Amino acid sequence: MKTKTLKKNKVNVVTLGCSKNLFDSEVMMAQLRGNNFEVEHESQSDDSEIVIINTCGFIDNAKEESINTIVQYAEAKAAGLVDRVYVTGCLSERYKGDLEKEIPEVDAYFGTRELPRLLKTLKADYKHELVGERLLTTPSHYAYFKIAEGCDRPCSFCAIPLMRGKHVSTPIEDLVDQAKKLAAGGVKELMLIAQDLTYYGLDIYKKRALADLLESLSEVEGIEWIKLHYAFPSGFPMDVLDVMKAKENICLYLDMPLQHGSSEILKSMRRGIDREKTEKLVEDIRAQVPGIAIRTTLIAGYPGETEAHFQEMYDFVEKMRFDRLGIFTYSHEENTHAYNLEDDVPEKVKKERADKIMELQSGISYELNQAKVGKTFKVIFDRVEGDYFIGRTEFDSPEVDNEVLVKKADHFVRIGDFATVEIISADHYDLYGKVID
Repeated sequence: MKTKTLKKNKVNVVTLGCSKNLFDSEVMMAQLRGNNFEVEHESQSDDSEIVIINTCGFIDNAKEESINTIVQYAEAKAAGLVDRVYVTGCLSERYKGDLEKEIPEVDAYFGTRELPRLLKTLKADYKHELVGERLLTTPSHYAYFKIAEGCDRPCSFCAIPLMRGKHVSTPIEDLVDQAKKLAAGGVKELMLIAQDLTYYGLDIYKKRALADLLESLSEVEGIEWIKLHYAFPSGFPMDVLDVMKAKENICLYLDMPLQHGSSEILKSMRRGIDREKTEKLVEDIRAQVPGIAIRTTLIAGYPGETEAHFQEMYDFVEKMRFDRLGIFTYSHEENTHAYNLEDDVPEKVKKERADKIMELQSGISYELNQAKVGKTFKVIFDRVEGDYFIGRTEFDSPEVDNEVLVKKADHFVRIGDFATVEIISADHYDLYGKVID
C-alpha cells in the first residue's frame, strides 16, 4: 500500500562512481526531459514515480555501494515509495545476469550503451536532435566533458574495457558544437575526461589528435579554463604541451594516473612503461611546461607487491613530489589479466601501505602550499560553505584537489565568477586568501 503520492512521469536519477558516469547521467536526463519527463538528479523530495540508478563497477568498494543503493530502492519499491526502479551503468553491464537473479525487484537492467533501449522501456524516444545536449548536475560554471568512450589499453588490473568496450573517439566538430552549447549556457570551465585522453583520435583520424582537439576547443568563446584528466603515460603525445603553453585558457594541469613506482610491478600491470621512462616523462613535461601541476593515482597491494616493491613506490613519490596524488588499494577483479595472479597482499597491509603514501603526500602538499603564501592566483568560486566562499586555482579540479577559502566577511564574490586572490596562509590541502580588488 502506497504511503505517499508519487508524481507521474517524474524520474529521480541516482549516479554512483566517476565523472564519466555523471556525464552519462546528464545525457540521459536531457533525453528524459526532451520526452516530457520531469527529472531530478538525486532528488531530495522522494516523490518520483521512477528511479534510475547509474551504477559503478570499478572496484570492490564501488560495487558494494552500487549494490547497496539498488537494494535500498528495491525495498523502497516494495514499500510503495516508488513505482519502478531501473538500473544502468557499469555494474549492470558487467553483472546483469547475476543482478537479475539476486535483485529481481528491479524492473529492468541496462548496459552502458543501452540508453535508447532504456528510453524505449519508458515509452520514450531517443531523440537524435538532442545528441550533445545535457542537463548539468554540476554548478552551472563548469562541466565534465567526455571526448571518448571505452579503452583499448591492456592494463592487467582494470575491468573498464569489459564494461565500456573499445575506445571510440567523438569527432572534433561534434565536441566543438557541444562546447559552444555549454558556453552559451554559462559554462566557463571544461574538464576533459575519457578512459584515456591520449588515445584520442587514433580510431577516427589514425593519429593521436588530442592537440588538434585542444586547439579547436581553446577557440570556443566563453571557455576560460580547459583541464586534462586521465592521460596515459605510455605514448604520451608531447605536442599537447605545445598547445598548453600557447593557449592561455588551457590550464597548466595534467591528471596522469601512473599506478606504481616499481618497474617490476608496472610490467606485471601491463602498463607499457617502466619507472625510469616514467620519471623521464614527468621531468620532460615539467621542463617543457614550467609550473604545471601533475596529479597522479597509484595502487597499493597489487599481487606480488613485496615490501621492497612498496618501498620503490614510496621512494618514487618522495622523489617526484607530485602536486596532487590519490591512491587505491588493489581490488581483485574477475576476468581481468591480474585475476590469474594470487591476491596475496592482505587487506590490512594494502591499507597500511596506502596510508603511508598519503601521509608522505600530505607532507609534500603542505610544503608546496607553503610556497604559495604571498602569491596571487586566478580563482574560480564554486560554492559557499560556512563562513567562506570556496574556489579553486587552475591547478585544481573539483572534489579531488585543493581549495581556496576566502572569508565572506572580508569580501563578496559571486559563485561562478573568477577573482584574483592573494594567498595569506595554507595548510596541507587548503589555501586561505583575500580577494585583490
